[in-house]
Amino acid sequence: MDISVIIPVKNEEQSIPALAREVAQALDGARLDWECLWINDGSTDGTARVIDELGDSRHRRIDHVRSFGQSAALATGFAAARAEILATLDGDGQNDPADIPALFEQLRAEELDMVNGWRKKRRDSLVRKLSSRIANGFRNALTGEHIRDVGCALRVFRREPALKVPVFKGMHRFFPTLFRIAGYERIAEAPVNHRPRLLGETKYGVNNRLWVGIVDTLAVIWMRRRLVFPQRKS
Repeated sequence: MDISVIIPVKNEEQSIPALAREVAQALDGARLDWECLWINDGSTDGTARVIDELGDSRHRRIDHVRSFGQSAALATGFAAARAEILATLDGDGQNDPADIPALFEQLRAEELDMVNGWRKKRRDSLVRKLSSRIANGFRNALTGEHIRDVGCALRVFRREPALKVPVFKGMHRFFPTLFRIAGYERIAEAPVNHRPRLLGETKYGVNNRLWVGIVDTLAVIWMRRRLVFPQRKS
């Protein structure tokens, strides 16, 4: 299998059918052998039913017993994925699956560990864009990174380093830094499309995006100094 696409979802029944069609169109069009893992993170609407009705065995549903958050859902997907190259998307339809093949090819051609998307033209509210810009700048300043858009959910990367990333709430906002901590430093960025949310309601605001992100940055700085990933001599 070429690639496993991992999509955390919580109460996204309205967005799933169109997003699933786009994933299939993009990856079939690129002639990739793929699967799509929908991590149902404690949804209380018809999310599970809608995934089951997609009618394509390449779409797999994995349920959490309750909501553990986006980072936990991604970690569940990393463990369950069958391919050695992974891609992640948000379940709200704002990421464009059509970007995945180009990021996949860049990862393989340049022998990278990760290609991190950056939203060239954000289609969010002013509050979301402002809070993301502040949090992104703060993270870069304190971690020494120069990632344009850590908050972009669209990424393609190798499964091996992803399995070594420590799981904590907010983990997904620090993937490039956490990869580097684990010793995987071949990271590039690529512009990707970003679309307005047309269905459902956003689950993010200033309180759970800006302030929490700032606190999480301090924890990652501690990890950078204290985490150890020993390697055996061959």
